[in-house]
Amino acid sequence: MKQWGGRFEKEPDAAIAAFTSSLPFDQRMAEQDVRGSIAHCRMLGRTGIIAAEEAVRIEEGLAEILVEVRGGIEIAGAEDIHSWVEGRLREKIGPVAGKLHTARSRNDQVATDARLYLREAAAVLDGQLADLQRALLDHARDHVETVLPGYTHMQHAQPIVLAHHLLAYFWMFQRDRSRLADWRKRANVLPLGAGALAGTPYPIDRDFVAEELGFDAVGENSLDNVSDRDFVIELASALAMVGVHLSRLGEEVALWATREFAFIELDDSVATGSSIMPQKKNPDVAELVRGKSGRVFGNLMALLTTMKGLPLAYNSDMQEDKERIFDSVDTAGACLGAMTLLLRNCRFRMERMTADTAGDFSTATDLADFLAQRGIPFREAHEVVGVIVRWCEEQGRVLESLSAKELEPFHAGFAAATPGITSVQASVRSRRSAGGTAPDEVRKQLAAAEGAIAARP
Repeated sequence: MKQWGGRFEKEPDAAIAAFTSSLPFDQRMAEQDVRGSIAHCRMLGRTGIIAAEEAVRIEEGLAEILVEVRGGIEIAGAEDIHSWVEGRLREKIGPVAGKLHTARSRNDQVATDARLYLREAAAVLDGQLADLQRALLDHARDHVETVLPGYTHMQHAQPIVLAHHLLAYFWMFQRDRSRLADWRKRANVLPLGAGALAGTPYPIDRDFVAEELGFDAVGENSLDNVSDRDFVIELASALAMVGVHLSRLGEEVALWATREFAFIELDDSVATGSSIMPQKKNPDVAELVRGKSGRVFGNLMALLTTMKGLPLAYNSDMQEDKERIFDSVDTAGACLGAMTLLLRNCRFRMERMTADTAGDFSTATDLADFLAQRGIPFREAHEVVGVIVRWCEEQGRVLESLSAKELEPFHAGFAAATPGITSVQASVRSRRSAGGTAPDEVRKQLAAAEGAIAARP
């Protein structure tokens, strides 16, 4: 069924009908379309735009369709999901079904369906982000004292504790959740009632429909209501940022699972093998998460490109928005679920991590800080310690092996040095600034993270 045709003498060519149909992808909004139609129908009856008994018949038919949709009925044979719902309604209650479309257009209808669908999808994604955060927290609690190298430029930089490293990702995902919450505030505005572009002459009650569907407000401008896809692009952007964070985590898992790092061991249930090399245990989940982020980035660029030159108001180009945002939602959800499973089925090899800090010169900054805390300009202290590191490399020594007596010839300030000044544990414990890697500070951070999850489970 199509919702137009009186002006046309010929039917569309079959290839053109297939090309312009959106049903293959917008059918996933069937439930939202029916729920939006029920709210619209109630408003039509409440305002007297259609007779009360007609509104009752229409709503009863829509309620039956809602049950069918939730039961998995096959959806086919229509131009789009709106046409399918109206056609199905006509099969159930006859010509009165045509009154449902009074005071609305497919333009404001599809914008409403999309907002409803994405609002619900974003809530699911938020829950998946919270699950991933909990998996990170579970490991962090066990590794507040586990030391490993911290890196800059992929070179050993300063020692940190594993909990601190994992909590860095926790806060990235917390910001992702915050972006989704902010997005909802702007997206949760009702377009229905804008008509095709200019509003409607009927005495509609948009506030009633907004309340029925859980929208916070109604759109201020009918042109904007039907042509706005900011809410789609903004969600795509938020999901692209989720993709960035997941990809960075996936990259580290893939690195840490190598023989060279050996910081993490994946359970067999979240790893794969090789068709030719029997010994292989591959971190495919992490690699796929890393790779799939590119799809989400591409979808964002496609949406921006589609919308950038469109005049007001609705244009069929905008039909392209749904496939892109649906793919981003699906991909982000799949990646979040897979990464959560991976984290819940892995083991961090703490002995290997700690051993990798031995003799890596990552406590050199501590020596410079020791001098700076005694009034030596930091740049001078930095130069002195650089000389010490070069000397150690030439002599085959490591910083941990140097005594205060051996350090003193490089600078008199080292006369006050105590044993263990260059130990990894002393370095970690000294980083007591707010947000630092000292275990006591990490415990505070862990408590803050648990509080954040409790506030928004």
